[in-house]
Order: sequence, then structure tokens, then C-alpha cells
Amino acid sequence: MATMAAQIAPRPDGIPLRIKLQRVERRRKLRAFTLVLPLLLLILIAFVFPIGRMMFNAVYDDRLSTLMPRTTTALSSWDGKNLPDESVYAALAKDLEQAWARKTAGVIGTRINYELPGAGGQIASSARKVSALSTGPYKAALIEISPLWGRHDVWSLLKRGQSAYTAYYLLRSIDYQYGPDSQIVATPSETAIFRDVFLRTLGISIGVTAATLLLGFSLAYLLATLPPKTSNLLMIMVVLPFWTSVLVRTAAWVVLLQEHGIINNVLMALHIISSPMELIFNRTGTVVAMTHIQLPFTLLPIYSVMKTISPNYVRAARSLGAGPFYAFWKVYFPQTLPGIAAGCLLTFILCLGYYITPALVGGSTDQMVSYFVAHYTNEDLNWGMASALGAILLTATLLLYYVYNKLVGVDRLKMG
Repeated sequence: MATMAAQIAPRPDGIPLRIKLQRVERRRKLRAFTLVLPLLLLILIAFVFPIGRMMFNAVYDDRLSTLMPRTTTALSSWDGKNLPDESVYAALAKDLEQAWARKTAGVIGTRINYELPGAGGQIASSARKVSALSTGPYKAALIEISPLWGRHDVWSLLKRGQSAYTAYYLLRSIDYQYGPDSQIVATPSETAIFRDVFLRTLGISIGVTAATLLLGFSLAYLLATLPPKTSNLLMIMVVLPFWTSVLVRTAAWVVLLQEHGIINNVLMALHIISSPMELIFNRTGTVVAMTHIQLPFTLLPIYSVMKTISPNYVRAARSLGAGPFYAFWKVYFPQTLPGIAAGCLLTFILCLGYYITPALVGGSTDQMVSYFVAHYTNEDLNWGMASALGAILLTATLLLYYVYNKLVGVDRLKMG
């Protein structure tokens, strides 16, 4: 009771000790928050906001509802069976006339052309010619201007455009699309490419991760068991590639693997092969170059864990009668699993987003998801498709990370 009274009793300055302690604690937390505030702002600006924007763009497109407000509003009463009535065509004529005056017909055509290839030019032509229509009837006149307006699928598309949110980009990213009646159907085989792209990305990433594990585990074990002087020298050689950019390292592999490159010339000089092998612009060159670039990312976590494992464990197992391999497999190897998990997870996630290396040393059938993201961003200017592909790749990565956490546990991750 005396202690509690002392805590709440006023001090000579009239402020209880408990209140003073609370103020000191608040100031301490405020100083700590102020120190980490720049980092939080950096994460929000450079990481959270771009990813959030990407996820939003994957499902948001308000071009039709904004640029064709009369048409999309008039279509709200359309039953979706036959062609719309005269009032809808009149609204379409007004929207096209306004789009031509405001020079937004190309934007409308681009959006419709995503789902109905070849429609973009007809949209621009219709917008240019519709200004000559002073009065109705508009339905027959517009169909005469362009047969596009007599197609059921274009009206289904415009009706879906009432909402600023669309599933088209996500559906297209997994080789599905909207049918003539807005039903979800499979994309025709001649244009269905994205499932193969995602499977290819996954396969290459798994292959590179397996190759770096095979090479990295052996090299990490060697570095962990060699004398420090030799080990340090070899470690410098391992981390040396970090001092050069990925582009430079990839370009070096182009020099090494090309038809008349160093590797083919040496093999032919040794009479091992009689003609140059195809080592570049195919899957072999892609995997080899990516494995070289990713090897340190797998090796270093494994090495950091191996350095903490006492050799006395294996010696004790050997002294109890275990053979060399049995002692290694049952005693030493299980202790390296956290490092293996960390290195493989890091390498696999980094491989999923590779762009430069497959683009330079891979063939047309070796391009990964990031290539198509760059294509839609820089060439087609289709931000919706680029965002949808990125969102699916991000979701797949998070899903794999969730499965890893359930099977292995993030708490077992050790990065050194």
C-alpha cells in the first residue's frame, strides 16, 4: 500500500510519478517512431502504393462508362437478347459525335479492341461519319456505317462497360474471356498463351532453384569446412558477381554461349564436338545464366547456417558407429534445412520476376511473365493486362509462401 501510494502521490512539483513515467514512455515511443518514419514512408511510396495501384488497375477500367455515358446508361434497360432499340442507337450516335469532337474516339476504340480485335478502326470511322447524321432513325444508319453495330457481342461489351470494374483483364490473363452473351468462355487455342507462360515461369524458376541448390550446397559445405584463409578467398570469388550488374553478367553469358563463343570454340578445339552447339537463345542458355546469377542467393544462407554447426556432432555420431554418409545425412544435413529453405525460397521468388536474362539469352519460347508485363506496359500501353499479369504472379507468390509457412514455418528461416 505504501508503494502504491508513493506512485500516485504528488511529487514536490505537484505531478504524480506515474504520470511522469507515462510521459517519458510516450516521448520515447515518439522518438522511436520519428526515427523509423522515413523508412515507413519509403515502404509506402515505393512498395505498398505501387502494388496497391497495380492490383486496382487489374480490375478497374472506367473508359466506357466515362466516354460513352449516354450509351451505357441507355443499355441499363436492355434485356441482352436482341439488338437494342432505337433509343440506344440514338444515345450511341450522340456519344460517338461527342467523342469525335473531343478526340477520344481512339481511346474508346482501343478499349473495345482489347476484347473485339479489329473493332478499333471501325469505332474511329463511325465517330467520323456519325456527325453527318442530322436526324434518325439511327439504328439502320449506324449499322450501314459499320456492321460492327449490328453485332450482339459489341453491345454486350458496352453493357458491361456500365461498371468501372471489370474482370476481363484477370480472365484474359488465365486464358478466359467473355463470350457474345457475356458468359465466361475459354480463349481460343490460337490466342491462349498465358497459362503456358505461367507454367513456363514456374518450371524455369524451379529448375534454376534446384540447380543453385545442388551447386550451392556443395560449395557452401566446402567453404564451411576449409581453413579460414582459403575459405575467405573463395568467398570473395562467390560474392564478386554482386559487384557487377545483372545486365553485365547476362551479356557475359551471351559472349560465352554464342555459336562462335568461347565455350563452343574450346570444345571444338579439344575435338569434343565437331560443330557448334546451340547454347543460346533457348532454355539451356536461360537456365545456365540464371543459375550463375542466383547462385550466391542460395549459397550464402546455407553457408551461414553451416558455419554455426559444430563438427563435434558428426564426430560423436561416427564414434557411436555411424558411417560417414549416415552421420552426414542424419546428423549434419537436418541442421542445414533452415538455410536451404531460406536460400531456395529467396532464389525461387527472385526467379519468378526475371526479365533481362530470359530476354537476352532465351528464345521466343523461353520468355517469362515479366516479359509480357513489360510488353503490355511499354509497347501496347495496356496497363490493365500488365497489372493483371503482375497481380496473378504476386498472388501465386504469396500463395506459395503461405504453403511454405504451413509446411516448414517461417520461424525456421535463417538468413545468416
